[in-house]
Amino acid sequence: MPTLHAADLLVAGDGRPPVPRGAVLVDGRTVAAVGPYEELAAAHPAARVRRWPGLLAPGLLNPYGSELLEHAYHPDPREADELGTEPLVGEALAALLMTDARWGASARRGVQRMLAHGTVAVAGELRRPAVVDAVRRAGLSVEPRPAGVAAGAAGEGGASSDGVPCLDPLGGRSPAKALVTPFPSRGSTATFAVFDVPDEAALGERGAVTCVATVLAGRLVHRRR
Repeated sequence: MPTLHAADLLVAGDGRPPVPRGAVLVDGRTVAAVGPYEELAAAHPAARVRRWPGLLAPGLLNPYGSELLEHAYHPDPREADELGTEPLVGEALAALLMTDARWGASARRGVQRMLAHGTVAVAGELRRPAVVDAVRRAGLSVEPRPAGVAAGAAGEGGASSDGVPCLDPLGGRSPAKALVTPFPSRGSTATFAVFDVPDEAALGERGAVTCVATVLAGRLVHRRR
């Protein structure tokens, strides 16, 4: 059954005017239509409707996929008492016995944390087969690193003060730079995210922690509410 994803505002991210009360009609893995909710609902009365608060957008590119997934360890919740809950890098990572299986499990947890930040694509060269498999199975695309973004750099979307790569693709970057474009159009793969903010300016201020839903190839892979 086709699904109509509707939000308060639809933002293409490529300079086109936003659409108030916009919606995306998803049929299987692909986009069947994009436009004002009222028009799409009238044209497709049998479609299931998912209403989201805030802003529906193309989703985000995290430029530090390799740093987050191949050079940081995401602890299992069962390890929280010993290792904490935040990604481990540097000496803390070097102290762990990292097998391929452990890298794969870490990558799967890291990917889930990325999806919770509206990430639909990552950049950076992935070399570990277990990590590549985790990314592929999740449905994230792998893109070239954006121009002007240095590998492993702190600062713009790079790392926090403790050297841990930033899970928020908007950490120090504007939505215009982080949003994947163009927005899915009719016949393209249905991949996008929804953020509980009123507009792009608020998204830049509050960050990707406001993500309430992430859709990859028509699958709802993250839902906060």
